[in-house]
Amino acid sequence: MRSEHSLKPVDLLPKEEACLVGRVWSRKAEGPCLVTVRGDRLYDLTAFGPTMSLLLERADLLDVVAGDALADLGSLADYLDGSAGELLAPIDLQAVKAAGVTFADSMLERVIEEQARGDASRAQEIRARLAPVIGDNLRGLVAGSQKAAEVKALLQEMGLWSQYLEVGIGPDAEIFTKSQVMSAVGCGAKVGIHPISQWNNPEPEVVLVLRADGTIVGATLGNDVNLRDVEGRSALLLGKAKDNNASCAIGPFIRLFDGAFSLSHVEELKVSLLVEGTDGFTMSGESHMAAISRKPADLAAQLRNRNHQYPDGAVLFLGTMFAPVKDRRAPGQGFTHEIGDRVEISTPSLGRLVNWVDRSDACPEWTFGTGALMKNLAQRRLF
Repeated sequence: MRSEHSLKPVDLLPKEEACLVGRVWSRKAEGPCLVTVRGDRLYDLTAFGPTMSLLLERADLLDVVAGDALADLGSLADYLDGSAGELLAPIDLQAVKAAGVTFADSMLERVIEEQARGDASRAQEIRARLAPVIGDNLRGLVAGSQKAAEVKALLQEMGLWSQYLEVGIGPDAEIFTKSQVMSAVGCGAKVGIHPISQWNNPEPEVVLVLRADGTIVGATLGNDVNLRDVEGRSALLLGKAKDNNASCAIGPFIRLFDGAFSLSHVEELKVSLLVEGTDGFTMSGESHMAAISRKPADLAAQLRNRNHQYPDGAVLFLGTMFAPVKDRRAPGQGFTHEIGDRVEISTPSLGRLVNWVDRSDACPEWTFGTGALMKNLAQRRLF
């Protein structure tokens, strides 16, 4: 599951003191362990879980994480270089959900994908035609507002309405299943692009972490890897565009809400993206959470309510405003991934999620699911 590329703790951790929890695969324990981070060392929380979903349900969660009797599992560096194990996605039994089309720029790009029918060569011409009309109308618009309804009527009259605009500015958000329980990869792993795709991109996002009752207890970073050509051919191919082997990366750690960090801080985050290719290509960008069209709490409420429950908790990708258009393979072709790309998603408060791109059929197969987790914990007398 590990990438051959090495990282250092300073590359990943928040720039300020933070209450962090995560998961590692421990070679010594021969299984996954729950951890917190102090300095550059990891301390064992597994006995208080033993799954992350159960740990996060504890009423005394912050006290447990701050406890002074936790076993030292070694340095974070030993898990980043593979000598003690590896860093896993910081969730386990939680449902992995995502909100789509939550920023004006990404709304426009989804309409372009739809109009281009997944053909990247047509995107530039369509963008030039639609951006002055749709883009100007969407900026600063609050989803579900009276103003949004007026813009909808205007765009309908112009014949420019789209299913993506419906979920982008209408009353109902797009909430979909990004990935299966236990399938997300962690920091340092490879992320997979389906081999049929020739037009794809990373999606750097903030990910909310929810308890079973819908309480938001923290946040982390995620890469909602997307196949633009596949979804562009038909929105009914969303599952194939989004849910593939190693197509979901989450991490490096969950930052818990406490006196120093809360949902209001999440709403002001700036999330940076850096892509570096083995061909010398580089691309960077930034998403400002303040530009989101729906409040994170509203998206969480549309995810978990009386009509939708998640007894093991859930995580929710909040969407991205960054839809890369920088030409790579040829003029007018826009951006697409190449094998070996290094993808870095970061914000000072949550740290840095780093992965390397490969084909989904070349990434390690996902074999450690829920049943394997239960068996492993039982063998270790933890469950």
